Amino acid sequence: MVKRERLERALADATVDRVPVALWRHFPGDDQRYTDLARSIIDFQHDYNWDFVRAMPSRSFLVSDYGLSDVWRGDARGIREIDKRLVRRSLDWTELRPLAPDRGALAQQVACLQLVDKALQADATPLLQTIYSPLVQAAQLAGRQKMLRDLRLQPDRLRSGLMQLTESTLRFIAALATLESLAGIFLVIEYADYETLSEAEYAAIALPHIRNILAALPSHWWLTIAQVGGAAPMLGLIDELPIQALNWDAGTAGKALDEARNSFSSAICGGLSDEDLLLGTPSLLRSTIQTTVRQCKGRRLILSGSGCGYTSTPLSNIRAVRSAVESPA
Repeated sequence: MVKRERLERALADATVDRVPVALWRHFPGDDQRYTDLARSIIDFQHDYNWDFVRAMPSRSFLVSDYGLSDVWRGDARGIREIDKRLVRRSLDWTELRPLAPDRGALAQQVACLQLVDKALQADATPLLQTIYSPLVQAAQLAGRQKMLRDLRLQPDRLRSGLMQLTESTLRFIAALATLESLAGIFLVIEYADYETLSEAEYAAIALPHIRNILAALPSHWWLTIAQVGGAAPMLGLIDELPIQALNWDAGTAGKALDEARNSFSSAICGGLSDEDLLLGTPSLLRSTIQTTVRQCKGRRLILSGSGCGYTSTPLSNIRAVRSAVESPA
């Protein structure tokens, strides 16, 4: 069974030869040069033969050309720290303009994906580009606390900025439409969390821009996975979006995967926490995978981690995940 068929059948609740599986990670340092990032993504896929590839540039790649300055200081997840932000006053939101996808960091990521696309065509491996939601981009530009303060005190100004960030994202996505291997996007949604915002706040400020992005995806793309973070994520709200799979840390959210599979319209992408992948053992991971596959009856499930992964995850654990789906019983 080829990868696309396996994924599409899993999404449609049909029988598959085995559960689809994919892990991913950042490549700090390499993510500053498109050729190095492409090589790292290709090598990671070559080593483990995942059912899809998630391309993960630096978290700030969608907004770095606004003048951000960031550096990797050894964060275990490969995330760069932002030293210089753009938005200091609420009026700064109204001065944002869309970025051009043929310049700067966006052009570099287009070039990276062109190299990855060429490498993946041989065995038709689906490719997903990581996209950070406009509200996540806003938090990168202003800082979390500043963004949340403006959301409540200056919502119209923040909305103005979010409109420009959405347009910038749409232009970048349009520049990817001709890539043969690209199957869709991996949409990172943050702050859709009851401990951070109310559902009404998120639905009014952030959700319209996410809907605009999803509505504009090329018609031939067939796989959109949404990743939700936080201790109390708004899973029901996100599941109403036109997505094919939902990724989150089920242990944190307190909803078992087998329960979620029955209550969500989308398939489940998950089953393994990033912490278990980092700190566990191959035998523990194999046991977890067996339990997860049995609970979900091997259907409507893409086995994966729950976040952005750790750069120091033991290779033996990664190998164990990949081999476990071949003989899960």
